[in-house]
Amino acid sequence: MAISTQPSKLSLPQTNPGVATVLEYLILKFPYIDASTWQQRITDGKVHYHNGAAITAQSPFKAQQRIYYYREVESEPTIPFKEAIIFQDQHILVAYKPHFLAVTPGGAYVNECLQNRLRCSTDIAALQAVHRLDRVTAGLVMFSVNPATRHLYHHLFETRNIQKTYQAIASIGATKGLAGQQWVVKNHITQATPKFRMAITEGPANSHSTIKCLQQCTKTQRALFELSPVTGKTHQLRLHMQTLGWPILNDKYYPKLQPQSADNYVAPLQLLAKDLKFIDPVTKQPRHFWCERSLSLS
Repeated sequence: MAISTQPSKLSLPQTNPGVATVLEYLILKFPYIDASTWQQRITDGKVHYHNGAAITAQSPFKAQQRIYYYREVESEPTIPFKEAIIFQDQHILVAYKPHFLAVTPGGAYVNECLQNRLRCSTDIAALQAVHRLDRVTAGLVMFSVNPATRHLYHHLFETRNIQKTYQAIASIGATKGLAGQQWVVKNHITQATPKFRMAITEGPANSHSTIKCLQQCTKTQRALFELSPVTGKTHQLRLHMQTLGWPILNDKYYPKLQPQSADNYVAPLQLLAKDLKFIDPVTKQPRHFWCERSLSLS
């Protein structure tokens, strides 16, 4: 059994969904976790309030209470790839995340994630990611080092005052003359079924990306693309490449959901968060971080 060294937290919603206790809410909130598991966690003192006070099976539901719990999994995989710190000062840390490593705990991963690895290697317990990448995507991730200025960096992403650039490789078939071409993709993205997938549906555009072909190889029928998201919808770039007819190589979700299988470490999703540019909200100076790693057509 792997148990998280750091608690996960959630705030009880403003509107009561029809429960009397915190335990009933947790059972409702997490339908894939057995009720007996939550009961045992509470019995073992693994669920508590912000002040450390233990939650019992009878603790009443109260809107906006903050709840802390410790995630557990039967067996946690070890990701055999190494992260790297690109930059660090008193306010932020920028790191390279390898493919297959989660940014924060989730699913089968409680301790084996980029945030926990960096907390251990830097001895900065307060380190916290200010944005996310999909587990299967590699590239740059920014972390807050100083809780006092953390909200300023969160605000950068919330207000889209940060320029992000990605690279992707896709199969293009016999299509010719793509190198140098550019496309603007705007459409409506909404949650699909199963809920971890997204879909493009009718409706006003809520997603926007610019995509440019940098290079293509007629021999392999593949091309290298530069992707610049304007908005930040879940799986946006993966869906926008699909919209153009060139799904990203080794994508297990799009265009068709593949059967669940173990990670194939020799065939990662060919998507890389390459570049971050922004005006630092603390120093007011321009920042530019880039990943020395690149995707290759060879």
